[in-house]
Parts: sequence; structure tokens; C-alpha cells
Amino acid sequence: MTTGLNIPIDRSSPVPLYHQIVQGIEAAIHDGTLEHGSRLANEIELAQQLNLSRPTMRKAMDELVRSGLLVRKRGVGTQVVASQVRRHLELTSLNDDLERAGKTPSTEVLRFAHSPADERVQELLQLPPGVGVYHFTRLRRVDGAPLAVMENWVRDDVAQMTEAELSREGLYRLLRQAGVNFRLANQRIGAVSADEEQARRLEVAPGAALVTMERTAMDDAGRAVETGSHVYRADSYSFEMTLVQR
Repeated sequence: MTTGLNIPIDRSSPVPLYHQIVQGIEAAIHDGTLEHGSRLANEIELAQQLNLSRPTMRKAMDELVRSGLLVRKRGVGTQVVASQVRRHLELTSLNDDLERAGKTPSTEVLRFAHSPADERVQELLQLPPGVGVYHFTRLRRVDGAPLAVMENWVRDDVAQMTEAELSREGLYRLLRQAGVNFRLANQRIGAVSADEEQARRLEVAPGAALVTMERTAMDDAGRAVETGSHVYRADSYSFEMTLVQR
């Protein structure tokens, strides 16, 4: 069954008509009016419903497809993918950001170990002799759908951690409860094509685009406390940042 659109169009507005459509559909996806998997009427029908030209409607739909909110499927039509999780570049955890956005996160701990760190992690965390790490990989879901696979290493002289705690709470919340005061982090964002394991965990096709994030966070004593390597579904996740002139 296809879904029609009820989007108010202001022809006196300086905002282009196609962009008013983009904004209207984005709002409907974000507030749940258009749910994940909803199938939209074809562009001719939508243009007629809104009394717009077909090129205007096509331009709007093309932009929504490029942004990852809609997808065109042969034999099916145009469907809603999902509302993206948009994350600001701040020193926060994904779990906290999702809860603030009104989402319901859940966590499955895929691997958990407490052991000496390998050479790369020793260098990243600048570990003194005798200090080991908690090394774990988690699958984060939001509202039941897979969003991210997160691998982290936490030095074991700042907190005691258990697999059960990590399945219930966000990492940064646990560390703050243990007395860690975060101050800054070095972070790198990139992209990668999903390998077989990532595709299976995130329920995407092998080779699908994923967003990557690598971060090492420091506390107010200057210690590198944790480092992580995360991958996110690109159709459901993006980072937002504000740029300033220097």
C-alpha cells in the first residue's frame, strides 16, 4: 500500500518548492508519520496531490535519496529507509546521544576480555608497566534496529568493568560513575565498505557503505583513558559539526 503526502506548500516563500517538499518529508520521517519501510506513491501521483510539476517533485525525491532517507527499489517503488541518527561532534557517548534524542538504545556484548594490551593499544593509551585493558566489542541497536559495531579498549587502572554492566549502560556513563572526568579526545571520521562480518551484524549487504569513527579520549589528569574503533550504518547515521572562521 502506498502512502500519500500532506505537505503545506507556500508559493510566496523564498524557499524553493522542491526544498519545501524535502523539509516536509524529512519532518514526517523524523516524527514517525512516515515509518521505516513506508512506500510512497509514484512521483506523478505525488506531484498531482501537491499541485506541483513532475520535475519539481523528482528533484525533491532525488535529494532525499541522496541523503539516505529514501531508497528506490525496482518493482517496489520509493520507500522510507529510516530517520538518521544525527550526532554532534561532542565528547559524549553514543548511548547518551541516543537517549537524549528520544531513542531506545540496547546493547549486545559480542566479545569481552581483560588482558594485557597489544603494542598498538599500549602506544595509543600510553600505558605504564603493569596496566592492562578491558577489550570488548558491542553491537548497539536503536529501537531494535542495528546501528553500530563498537570495539573499545579501556585501561584497567581507572575502573573495574564487567560484561553485564556494558550490556546495560553506556561506556562513558560507567566511566564517569567510576570517577573519570573526560577533558578532550582525538577523533577521526571516515568511511569503509562492509566486510562479511560487519554486514551480518548490521544487516546490510556486503560492500555497503559504513561510517567509521576512531577516538582516543583523555581525562582531566591528561591520561588516555579509552580508545575505540566503531562502524555505523551509513543509511542510519551521520555526524554534525559547526565550523568557525579563525
